[in-house]
Amino acid sequence: MTDFPALARRMWHQLEPLHASLYFSPEAVAEAAELGYDTESRWPRYFAYRSAPLGAAGPELVAAAYYSFSPGAVRTHIPAVWHTASPEAVLQARLRTVDRTVRALIGDDADSPAIAEAAELARTAAEAADMAGRALGAANRDLPWPREPHLALWHAATVLREHRGDGHLMALRTAGLDGCEALVSFAAIDAAPLANFASRGWSDKEWTAARDRLAARGWVDGEGRATELGRQERDGIERTTDELAAEPYRALGEQGCARLAELTGPLFAAVIGAGMLPMQSTLGILTVKPPAPR
Repeated sequence: MTDFPALARRMWHQLEPLHASLYFSPEAVAEAAELGYDTESRWPRYFAYRSAPLGAAGPELVAAAYYSFSPGAVRTHIPAVWHTASPEAVLQARLRTVDRTVRALIGDDADSPAIAEAAELARTAAEAADMAGRALGAANRDLPWPREPHLALWHAATVLREHRGDGHLMALRTAGLDGCEALVSFAAIDAAPLANFASRGWSDKEWTAARDRLAARGWVDGEGRATELGRQERDGIERTTDELAAEPYRALGEQGCARLAELTGPLFAAVIGAGMLPMQSTLGILTVKPPAPR
């Protein structure tokens, strides 16, 4: 019997780099500059590109949807990014970014039958996802499907990624973790270097308070490292996240998932090989090739 939650995790590792190229590719920087954003930092374009499907969202909505970002960090960029460019202009720039990025990576193969087939498979999975309670997933799926297969593939990967992310927030809330506690507990299991989490904007005081709250619950020790209980609880959160992300892949089926992984393999390798992504992120994903679905 197929373990679809485990398969959902493997497919996330497979598709995440394609989605994330929106934020890190040279073409993403160039398009952001054309819109008028300061490109010395990646955060203005990140907040604009990721939030645009929500419309001209305010800081409360964006902080709720992102969850692990400090509300103060969100207010630094939202609503300021909409003063630079409208959400509609940003959405158009997203597609231009992806078009330029994919073509720079794989050239004419962007128009290949393999990419077209992958797009159809990924769209089947994305359209099967239940979006109840999933703001970012639903907002992305509400957007028109691009006609070009390589753009449709990226769009489907983004819908699936945000669907999974929204489910992850449900798992965190069910476990009783607020945004800062979610990061502290993740850092405690050495999911990523501690310095990586500073970009989410929490102050030292807020981080220490969250660590103390987790220590009182027995999740971390006095040095902020995960206890056995803390590791078990984090494992439970990840299992729940995988379970909540599994539905689209059940609809696609084991063979469909294997075929999607095969078809997207060259594009995955091209993204990773370009070196545009961080070697390790706060998602806990290393930019190395994951095992193929079995």
